[in-house]
Amino acid sequence: MTTKKQPKIEEKNLERIYIIPLREKCRTVPRYKKTNKAIKTIKEFLVKHMKIYDRDLNKIKIDGYLNEYMWARGIKNPPHKIRVKATKDIEGVVKVELIDYSNKLRFKKIRAERVEKVSKEAAAKKKKVEKQKPEDKDTLSTKEEDKKIEKEKATAGAQAAQKVAETQAKQMKKAKQPKIKQPKHQARKALAK
Repeated sequence: MTTKKQPKIEEKNLERIYIIPLREKCRTVPRYKKTNKAIKTIKEFLVKHMKIYDRDLNKIKIDGYLNEYMWARGIKNPPHKIRVKATKDIEGVVKVELIDYSNKLRFKKIRAERVEKVSKEAAAKKKKVEKQKPEDKDTLSTKEEDKKIEKEKATAGAQAAQKVAETQAKQMKKAKQPKIKQPKHQARKALAK
């Protein structure tokens, strides 16, 4: 009996570009639900075309810029069609990105990428500095520890004094003081003329 080796199927990231028609599905919905329905339509379209067999809409992840583009004109007036790039990864999750950005979104995306790039560079510089000066760190840490200990002692002393004062105040309050009998009601007096 000979057994055949089955070739290993390597699942690659499936990437496709679609123009999704939204007008027909959104037309039947009331005005105040149109953009919600448009987003749901995008998910339903991609579930069908990207071959997600269990038809789970939660496996479709919409990009923030795409979501912002859909909602830009409000809840009552979504775009009639939209051009997107869908990427399916090995786990079966489909990530959807907008292809045709408006000027506002394009600049917003560029700014976000620039900020991310700068923050990565700053983090890399910080790591380099930490690697270069491990000796200084030890001396700084001992000085910092000494300062922390002094602060803790000072705060502990202040807290102890405060507790003593509170207990003395309670004892004074509990001590019996001679009671002077006060009338329950103030006596009526005639008005002075």
